[in-house]
Amino acid sequence: MQLRAEQLEQHLQKSLAPLYVIHGDEPLIALEAADAVRAAARRRGLDEREVYTAERGFDWSALAHAGASRSLFGGGKLVELRMPGGKPGTDGAATLVAYCGRLDPEMLTLVSLPRVDRAGQSSAWFNALAAAGVVVEVWPVERVRLPQWIGARLARQAQKASPEVLEFLATRVEGNLLAAHQEVQKLALLAPPGELALDTVEDAVASVARYDPYAAAEALVAGDFARYVRVLQGLRGEGEAPTFVLFAIASALFVLRGMAEGKSAERLFGEQRLYNKPLQRAVQAAARRYARATLDAALSQAALIDRAIKGVARGDPWDHFTALGLKLTGGSKA
Repeated sequence: MQLRAEQLEQHLQKSLAPLYVIHGDEPLIALEAADAVRAAARRRGLDEREVYTAERGFDWSALAHAGASRSLFGGGKLVELRMPGGKPGTDGAATLVAYCGRLDPEMLTLVSLPRVDRAGQSSAWFNALAAAGVVVEVWPVERVRLPQWIGARLARQAQKASPEVLEFLATRVEGNLLAAHQEVQKLALLAPPGELALDTVEDAVASVARYDPYAAAEALVAGDFARYVRVLQGLRGEGEAPTFVLFAIASALFVLRGMAEGKSAERLFGEQRLYNKPLQRAVQAAARRYARATLDAALSQAALIDRAIKGVARGDPWDHFTALGLKLTGGSKA
């Protein structure tokens, strides 16, 4: 069974599988999902907990032993396996397959790891985990959903805010969900329950936005020039290498042009190594927004940025990024 993180709580209220795998890119949501599984285990009486971290040199026989031994106190137990590297290696893969083949019904296993790519999800060890229990996929909260996400968090502490305030909060914490969570908690301490005024929130909330190149590409193809420029400024201020920004943007543009030629989006995503799901959705939504000539002009600008990064063309790459945004959003059919 596969679940999204937001479906996990409802699932845990109804049943408890013998094994859960949590993988994804958003630390806050992954942590909360793991906490929800731990809480469900405690409710089921699994009070003993063993934690293993599969780093370099990890003895996988320790996990095999944990799966074969009952709790010292006679009840069930929770076994946690953390895989910060995301890949178990040859010995680990074999151990995981064998472990899943003899799960003890009196035990619960929780496996936490970074996002597993498509090749990893096709592996024998991941398929064994998926067949034995529940896989929880953790995705970042898309920018368009961030105000709603913040509003839901405020509601938990008996506070609410207008769309204007929620948008202000989203802008200040964009790309940094853990910081967003902390700012919402801060508002619970600094402001009373009920409606939050904009000036109250402005005084309380710090600017903790963290941007990534895919957010710039997402804003660009969506035609949101103001957000695109804001993300670029954030990336530049954080010292992001323009090469990575160009990769994300150029990948999206090549996919859009390929789709304009009638090619399959899934095939193009693979060819361009564009695996970021929010950006994939933004590209698919923008498929009919841009004329072929507009996309060709934008790709020519991207080539200029590449030359500027390499020092063989004049100008600041960041200024050229802004010019690219003007070329593309100015050429939108919408």
